[in-house]
Amino acid sequence: MEFRKDAPLIALIAGEASGDILGAGLMQSLQARYPGARFIGVGGSEMAAAGLDSLFPMEKLSVMGITEVLAHLPELLRLRKQLVRFLLEQQPDVVIGIDSPDFTLPIARRLHERGLKTVHYVSPSVWAWRQGRIKGIKKSIDLMLCLLPFEARFYEDHQVPVAFVGHPLADRVPLQTDTPAARKALGLRSDDTLLAVLPGSRGGEVGQLMPVFLDAMVALNASRPALRFVIPAANAARREQIETLLEQAPDLPVTLVDGESRTVMAAADVILMSSGTATLEGLLVGKPMVVGYRVGKVTYAIARRLVKSEFVSLPNLLCREAMVPELIQDDLTCDAIVAEVNRWLDNPAQAQALVSRFQAVHEQLRGGASEKAADAVSQLLER
Repeated sequence: MEFRKDAPLIALIAGEASGDILGAGLMQSLQARYPGARFIGVGGSEMAAAGLDSLFPMEKLSVMGITEVLAHLPELLRLRKQLVRFLLEQQPDVVIGIDSPDFTLPIARRLHERGLKTVHYVSPSVWAWRQGRIKGIKKSIDLMLCLLPFEARFYEDHQVPVAFVGHPLADRVPLQTDTPAARKALGLRSDDTLLAVLPGSRGGEVGQLMPVFLDAMVALNASRPALRFVIPAANAARREQIETLLEQAPDLPVTLVDGESRTVMAAADVILMSSGTATLEGLLVGKPMVVGYRVGKVTYAIARRLVKSEFVSLPNLLCREAMVPELIQDDLTCDAIVAEVNRWLDNPAQAQALVSRFQAVHEQLRGGASEKAADAVSQLLER
């Protein structure tokens, strides 16, 4: 197949909001190199704004957890088939799957077998669990783009072509956090002690985490009446879900914000949050945090047997030591949360030491991820 040098046809597939942001950044950097490039595949509003022609709405792909995915499986398999058929017809110069590996990697494998060039952007946590997947990944892609340095080392050890590109968020978040400005933007008082509470962006996560987070907020409020709480709601459905739960504690001094999760974190003294990409944002805004996570019993029993990593949160993985407390599954109790939040609030020197460690990591992750990713993709295209 002849490579359309001036106007390549580039396919991208993103399955959730974080992938949509990455995809849009990569598209803009590729556009600078190939002004005539055309973009097809699946993405959200950010990628659409950057010029993607999306085959179906990305929201159809956003589900979490093993048991949750099972309910949507027939629909997901149908969409996957439709996408493979479409891409084989279109014959793009390269296909870039962004995150959502359970959906995107099997597509990459089928297309790779049929001679298309395939890239995966954002490594699955293969270094942490189900390491055997590396064999399948090797057969599915021409290039892995990693956001984090410890991931790239793992692929090099397994002879998989890899580029460490840094994390786009590290470029977008300033090295110095302006906490007073964040508070002002949210209409919060500058002199309050503030706990940001982030129970996750998906319905299942909020259902699992918010009740115990709320118990802890009530207990903290009893012992620290001056403490204020602020919760960003990822979307309208999450807002409704959180509001319903908050009705159980009508007197809590809590501010609910639509979106703006990074501003909320920047405004806080301490963050209580769900494990996930948001913990990286917490690191980048340089805040002490308490990380909690809980999934269905079946999902947890399966995951526990497969996990090879001693940490789950990105701050601990990046610092290679336990910098922030991780309260997972049965360890996630009201008492444990209260104790850990109090520990940060009562030890400003410890919090300050954490912030300087986080800053060093932030600097390591900076440096134009979208640019580096586009460089690696264009080298593959022109090979």
